[in-house]
Amino acid sequence: MASPRTVTIVALSVALGLFFVFMGTIKLTPRLSKDAYSEMKRAYKSYVRALPLLKKMGINSILLRKSIGALEVACGIVMTLVPGRPKDVANFFLLLLVLAVLFFHQLVGDPLKRYAHALVFGILLTCRLLIARKPEDRSSEKKPLPRNPGEQPSLYEKAPQGKVKVS
Repeated sequence: MASPRTVTIVALSVALGLFFVFMGTIKLTPRLSKDAYSEMKRAYKSYVRALPLLKKMGINSILLRKSIGALEVACGIVMTLVPGRPKDVANFFLLLLVLAVLFFHQLVGDPLKRYAHALVFGILLTCRLLIARKPEDRSSEKKPLPRNPGEQPSLYEKAPQGKVKVS
């Protein structure tokens, strides 16, 4: 049976991966939701207007939106389907993206309700990364701790088998 840690990592990986595939697809195409797609277009135009450095670098709102959307889709697919270390790398890239999006929202002065989802998913990405990177402590599960000679046995240790004398 899988450990609770493994179940948590898998559940978070699949849920976060599917969310970012969905959000990245909305940034790339209007097929899922025309309203959400047009809202994304409007938002990314305001981000580029608020940060003139992007314009100087030759990055327009379309390039920014499509590159972020493509990165979200790619990392979401990795988080959902690919086992091992690539999930952690995708998790890290998505965390950087969420931080950039939070910066953009703050830059244009959006209210909290417009970027609350980014905060929540940033926290979830951080939790998943911390749980996945924490080494599993197998030594305490395998062998019992040594006891001092005069110490009472633990209540959780197995009692000796045999007949019990009741007086």
